[in-house]
Amino acid sequence: MKRQKTVYWLQGGGCGGDTFSFLSSEFPNIIELFRRLELELLWHPSLSNLSPAEHARLLADILAGEQPLDILMVEGSVICGPAGTGMFDTKDGQPKKEMIYNLAGQAGLVMAVGTCACFGGFGNDQVIEAIGLQFARKQRGGLLGSDFRSASGQPVINLAGCPCHHDVIAGALISAASGVNLELDQYQRPIEWFGTTVHQGCTRNEYHEYRVEESDFGELGCLFFHMGCAGPLVPGPCNKLLWNQQSSKPRAGVPCFGCTDPDFPRATPFFQTPNIEGIPISLPMGVNRAHYMVYKGMAAAAAPDHLKKRTSKV
Repeated sequence: MKRQKTVYWLQGGGCGGDTFSFLSSEFPNIIELFRRLELELLWHPSLSNLSPAEHARLLADILAGEQPLDILMVEGSVICGPAGTGMFDTKDGQPKKEMIYNLAGQAGLVMAVGTCACFGGFGNDQVIEAIGLQFARKQRGGLLGSDFRSASGQPVINLAGCPCHHDVIAGALISAASGVNLELDQYQRPIEWFGTTVHQGCTRNEYHEYRVEESDFGELGCLFFHMGCAGPLVPGPCNKLLWNQQSSKPRAGVPCFGCTDPDFPRATPFFQTPNIEGIPISLPMGVNRAHYMVYKGMAAAAAPDHLKKRTSKV
């Protein structure tokens, strides 16, 4: 009889937002998803009902190799503070970072769910010392080291986002259950969902091309030049998969704040665009600044009336 593949979901230092995102999955919902994929959820901190003693036995069996662990999913950053001890985040009196490290060594595949687990995210400072599983911001290494490979031979699969989109989490599980190795970018994010920018698919693209700009929330124009929108700068599926199959931040008139990027959260204010003479300091990859300034100036002068005379809010 074919053995069900097993999943263990571990919470590190984080808010639980990726769990809430995953619970928003609808087609199928998470119960049907696990049933169809024949996945057994060994543990989830919010969804499981094992007693502490039962959970302790489960962990012991996994670490002893008596309970197979096919997919380890880690939500939240790895907390290494204070002073590298990890004692800011513990389980049964032991640093949780040791638990993550040991479980990763037993897993067939390891997934970092959300930007904190991928790259460290919030708390990446000298006090909390938050890092990701295989990255610390853009630097390779993290908790597991740059050379880490799971039992399947793959590095950590980074499902970035704050939170990660529910369809990305579901899709990654489908791939893992089917034995499909996902193609990854330089930060180990699956190209299937992170191969294009958030800007590609944005309903405001025409406004962006003609530099029809906004300086307030809820308007129709482009949010890149004044409002800090990171859509042209970071990869992500938000404007194509949509959240709850309904919308995205830019569609609702709120700037993308670049939550899939290794350097998230950025040091500058979310809703302001650092610029030089009205041109954003950070430009899309490969764009020449001088050419961009000339092009956008000409585009703004040629903007059609139906864009310039927009009056309706979203």
